Amino acid sequence: MPHSSDLQALAGLLQIPQRVVVLTGAGVSHESGIPTFRGSGGLWRHYRPEDLATPQAFAREPELVWEWYHWRRTLIAQARPNPAHHALVALEARSPDFTLLTQNVDGLHALAGSRRLIEIHGSIWEVRCTVCQAVTVERRLDLPPLPRCPSCGGLLRPNVVWFGEALDAERLVAASEAAQHAQVMLVVGTSAVVQPAASFALWAKRAGACLAEFNLEPTPLTRHCDFAFHGQAGELLPAFLASLASRL
Repeated sequence: MPHSSDLQALAGLLQIPQRVVVLTGAGVSHESGIPTFRGSGGLWRHYRPEDLATPQAFAREPELVWEWYHWRRTLIAQARPNPAHHALVALEARSPDFTLLTQNVDGLHALAGSRRLIEIHGSIWEVRCTVCQAVTVERRLDLPPLPRCPSCGGLLRPNVVWFGEALDAERLVAASEAAQHAQVMLVVGTSAVVQPAASFALWAKRAGACLAEFNLEPTPLTRHCDFAFHGQAGELLPAFLASLASRL
């Protein structure tokens, strides 16, 4: 297995209980067949996510934005957690102080069994009323083109963070505190460029954490890492768990 000596070295750090924080991004979801919705293959009907996932686009053309989210929800509903998701569930089970931060909105970490989880960009399976602000879980795929709040009749929107919006304050505080108190931080499947999530790893590093990256290719974060593993997260993370198990 490539990187086996480094994987063993990283695994050795976790033989003593550590505060472990993991940050995941779109690369983990992509291995479950979910498009990243960004880059050269990220267009939908000639629109970029940046054209649709904004408060301004929703105010201007809510039915178009909802049409995109109906399509995304249908696509995501067919996906299943991959070995990377399951490896993180196993890592959580053996780590008494563990937090998983994810930029992904697809819910696959929760579906795999992750519990100490902060979905920093929200969830595509939640809706929020634009009038009364009530948040509910909504997994039906047969929603009307413009779904309405059952309580007040207001227009619903996906409960996700759009471009130009601030993260939920409570989630941001919890994620920031976890990162700044981490002793070991794993950054998995993310380009480390979207803020503020991209700063979490640097905050952890400045606070003295060991920083390890698992990604298909080098990122702007790589030069700050103590360990950098390049390849599929669904292969690397199970190999890391195997290294941990071999030390028991």
